[in-house]
Amino acid sequence: MKVIKTLLLTSLLIIAYISSFSPIQAQEVVEERPFEETLEGIVAEIIEEKEIGVGDEKHLYQKLQISITKGSLQGLVIGVENGEFPAANIQHYKEGDKLVISHTKDFEGNDMFYVADYVRRSALLWLFIIFAILAVAVGKVWGITSILGMGFSFLVIFKFILPQIMSGANPVFVAIIGSVFIIPVTFYLSHGFNKKTHVAILGTVISLVITGILATVFVEVTNLTGFASEEAGFLQFEKQGLISMKGLLLAGIIIGTLGVLDDVTVSQSAIVFQLNKANKKLGFGKLYSYAMKVGHDHVSSMVNTLVLVYTGAAMPLLLLFINSPRPFLELINYEIIADEIVRTLVGSIGLVLAVPITTFLAVFVIANKNK
Repeated sequence: MKVIKTLLLTSLLIIAYISSFSPIQAQEVVEERPFEETLEGIVAEIIEEKEIGVGDEKHLYQKLQISITKGSLQGLVIGVENGEFPAANIQHYKEGDKLVISHTKDFEGNDMFYVADYVRRSALLWLFIIFAILAVAVGKVWGITSILGMGFSFLVIFKFILPQIMSGANPVFVAIIGSVFIIPVTFYLSHGFNKKTHVAILGTVISLVITGILATVFVEVTNLTGFASEEAGFLQFEKQGLISMKGLLLAGIIIGTLGVLDDVTVSQSAIVFQLNKANKKLGFGKLYSYAMKVGHDHVSSMVNTLVLVYTGAAMPLLLLFINSPRPFLELINYEIIADEIVRTLVGSIGLVLAVPITTFLAVFVIANKNK
C-alpha cells in the first residue's frame, strides 16, 4: 500500500512538473500574418432587415449595430452587415444576441467586420453548473472527487498531450504517457484507494495496451492516412507536416477508448468483490462464472453505447451517404467511413476484452487473499 501511495504521489508531482514547462519547440518558418482580431459584442439595434437576391434565390440580409464588449474597440458601436453574400447557413440575429466579431483590414487599411459566431460561454457555464450540482447531490463526496478527476484529465490533455503533439512529438507515445497519468489519478479520485480500484486500474492498462496494438495494426492494414476530416487537412497545412496524422488518429482511438474503459473495469471489479462479500465460500471458478454473467450484459450495453456515440457524432456524414447511388460495399471503402468503422470496432474489442481480463484479475486477488 505504501508503494502504491508513493507512486501516486510521484505521478502527481511529475505531471505538475511537466505542466510547468512549455512544449518542445519545433523549428518553424515564421510568416508575417495579416491583421486579424477577435472581438465580442452585443446586438444593440437592427438597422435594416430584408431579403435580397434574384428570383427564388433570395436570402436574409441584416444591417446590425453592435456594441463591442471585449477587444481593442471595447465601448465602441460598429456597423456589421449579415448576409451580404449568399451562404448556406445565414443566421437570423436579434437584439441582445452576444456575438463573436472578426476584425480585419483590407489592403488599404480600412476596418472590416463580420459576424464569426455566437458567444456561448454563459450557456456552457450554466450547463456545467447543473452537471456539477447533480453530480454532488447524487454522488456526494465521490461526486466532488469525480469532478476533480475530470478536471485533472483536462489538465493532462490541454497542458501535456495537445501541446506536445502540436510541437511535433509522436502522438501515440504522448497519448500513452498521458494515459499513464490520467488512469491512476482519476480512478482513485472517483472510486477510492482500495483493492477494487487497484484491480480496475490494472485491467484498464492491459485492455488499453491491447486496444493500442489492435488500432496500430488495423490502421496500417486498412491503409488509413488520418486525412479523412477537413480539420486534419487544415492542421497539416498549418503545421507544414510537423504532425503525423496517422499517429494522431491512433492517439484519438486510445484516448477515446480510455474514457469508456473506466466504467467497464470498475464495475466488473466491484461486482467480483461484492459477490465475494455476499458469499465467501464461492470458489475461483464459480466466482468468475457469476461475475461474467453480469459482465455479459455489461458488454452488450457498453458496445451498443459506443456504437451509438460514434454514430451520433458522425450523423451529418452518414446522412450525406444514405442517399448516395453508390453501393454499400463501395461506400464503406471510403476512408472517411472506414475511419469511423475502425475506431468503433477497435474500441469495442477493447471493451469486450476488458470484462474477462478485469474479472479474472479481481477473482485472482480475492483467491490469494482467502488462502
